[in-house]
Amino acid sequence: MEQAVIVYLLLNDGQFGASQERESIYALENRLEKAIEDASVGEFDGDIFCEGECILYMYGPNAERLFVVVEPVLKSSPVAAGGYAIKRFGEAADPSAKEVRVTW
Repeated sequence: MEQAVIVYLLLNDGQFGASQERESIYALENRLEKAIEDASVGEFDGDIFCEGECILYMYGPNAERLFVVVEPVLKSSPVAAGGYAIKRFGEAADPSAKEVRVTW
């Protein structure tokens, strides 16, 4: 079963964020990808910038373990301040999959 951690970051500047803000998010993504890879808990799958937010997608067999690895990275990043994550315990296509919202 594939579970997910989906992170929502609020952008300060317009629809897609300012250039510097996007660069900070790309640096955060690199740190998240390395932490996930080093802990062997899943994969960082990418991002979407739209409507004043950036959404980061991470997948693995256990959303809880995945979040334990990425949470300290998120908490240490100023660009992630004010954001939140959804831990999804089930397949994306399953409308009854349990979801838990987490803020930091």
